[in-house]
Amino acid sequence: MTGEASTGVPGTKIALALGAGGARGYAHIGVIQELHERGFEISGISGSSMGALVGGLEAAGALDEFALWATSLTQRAVLRLLDPTWTSPGFFRAEKILDVVRELLGDVAIEDLPIPFTAVATDLIAGKSVWLQNGSLASAIRASIAIPGMISPHVLNGRVLADGGVLDLPAVAPLAGVHAELRVAVTLSGGDERRAPAPPEPEPEPREPRVTTEWLNRLLRSTSALFSTDDPEVAGQPDPAAKLTSFEVMNRTIEVMQSQLARMQLAAHPPDVLIEVPRSVSRSLDFHRATEVIEVGRRCAAEALDAYAHTN
Repeated sequence: MTGEASTGVPGTKIALALGAGGARGYAHIGVIQELHERGFEISGISGSSMGALVGGLEAAGALDEFALWATSLTQRAVLRLLDPTWTSPGFFRAEKILDVVRELLGDVAIEDLPIPFTAVATDLIAGKSVWLQNGSLASAIRASIAIPGMISPHVLNGRVLADGGVLDLPAVAPLAGVHAELRVAVTLSGGDERRAPAPPEPEPEPREPRVTTEWLNRLLRSTSALFSTDDPEVAGQPDPAAKLTSFEVMNRTIEVMQSQLARMQLAAHPPDVLIEVPRSVSRSLDFHRATEVIEVGRRCAAEALDAYAHTN
């Protein structure tokens, strides 16, 4: 690869693989912003879970509008959007979030996008990875973001589909046929040595009578720990496990699994540039912290691209 390609000469084409990681996926927005600022042209995108959401929006030209909406979210607004359920095979339906995505995307098919795009999902019955490269973009995103145990699976063409990060993350392999001068992969499970500082406590929101129903009040109480920025290990508590809820244990188990899987996938399909976002930047459900996480994504992208340019 030439030095010119690595520094981002206008028109330099890159293929971009975006990994899974819940709210940390906002960092993908920052990565894409940094790539555009440096003059790169994205010629193909693949994504798992939140990577599929951000990647699909970018491929459709709707990412800027989504970012504007995401940075306006409060913690209470996020809880409403998650749409909790006690009857489906997942804590959340997430249909309200998808309603926003559908409004931004319209009824667009993947094959009609200006940028080639692959949403990666997992067929829970067949036990294998599925590359969604045609059909409804919104439906493909819905399938890929279905985090096991958290968000209900999505039935598409008779298949029960869930988070693509279960088997394929970051999804570099689908980009093999994309014409590009650089292949860039973004993982959201980097080491904690670049631990992000905790953000300031949010100001209390004004009370509105009967804004929340009883389920929301219960959910606020039961999931408050999931949105806390405190880390028991950082705080020096003698028993870090004491602060973990069963929900958090399940979530961290998935994250550990995905981190190991990412290492294997990257060894099999090494990208030219690897951008690693620290997993400590936010918890999986911290969707109210978009502004901070986007900025971390930009910083991580800048560091990785500068390092690549220096050595090539």
